[in-house]
Amino acid sequence: MTKRKRSKLEVYLEVLHVISRGESKPTRIMYKTNLSWIPLQEILNFLVSQDLIEEVESEKRKEYFITDKGKRVLAYFKSLTELLPYEIAESP
Repeated sequence: MTKRKRSKLEVYLEVLHVISRGESKPTRIMYKTNLSWIPLQEILNFLVSQDLIEEVESEKRKEYFITDKGKRVLAYFKSLTELLPYEIAESP
């Protein structure tokens, strides 16, 4: 059985989901989402630009936290996938 490639939307939502579950450090987010460093940085920058996550920079590191808007986006897509039949939600 071949595993299909995740869509860009799926990857973005997965990053949001991981951050919403308490992972705030980029390295931990990278491991949990199975992404390499450069694509993760691009995704984090995009999510920050859309106000879906907030970047907090301290002396030693950056951390990311989901915003209220990001929580609403996750809830919206969760309800959408619950409304759609499994076959449609999972098709490429």
